[in-house]
Amino acid sequence: MTTQQTVKVQLIRSPIGCKESHRATVRGLGLRKIRSTRELVDTPEVRGMINKISYLVKVV
Repeated sequence: MTTQQTVKVQLIRSPIGCKESHRATVRGLGLRKIRSTRELVDTPEVRGMINKISYLVKVV
């Protein structure tokens, strides 16, 4: 059994006033409210989403 690397992401800024695609990326990561946290599998796709909205999230 292999264990998958995970990355913990927390929303630290509101996506209100941001581009629509950035808001969609926040929702795609499963983040809803400020300070909400999700633990996601560390894949290149997830890393790309985090990089796109790096000014809104923090990797915990």
